[in-house]
Amino acid sequence: MKPCDVNCNCTIFHQDVLNDVESNLYNDQEFSDLVNLFKIFSDMTRIKILEAIKDHELCVCDLAYLLGVSKSAISHQMKYLKTYQLVNSTKKGKMVYYRLNDENAKEIITHGYKIMKGIHL
Repeated sequence: MKPCDVNCNCTIFHQDVLNDVESNLYNDQEFSDLVNLFKIFSDMTRIKILEAIKDHELCVCDLAYLLGVSKSAISHQMKYLKTYQLVNSTKKGKMVYYRLNDENAKEIITHGYKIMKGIHL
């Protein structure tokens, strides 16, 4: 047992465990990037878009109708989703179709829903 430092009155009981945890922590930039990724999932419209395109390609018009928002709002949200390569787009004539690009995003939503419902993973 040893004191934490001169400015703290706590005692470190498990230095070996703390060393192990500290060696496996992400660096501050990685934590910042992770926070920004989770911000993508903090918007209801973006979550609905990802859920809608997880199994089907849909165009902006279809998504706007399905979600009850403007085409402009869908396009605006797609910009954020593209930032992290969560969606792919395919142009067919004048129409652009979107689909989920990353199965991990699908898993994040699925696991989030299970956690919310208290379903054990």
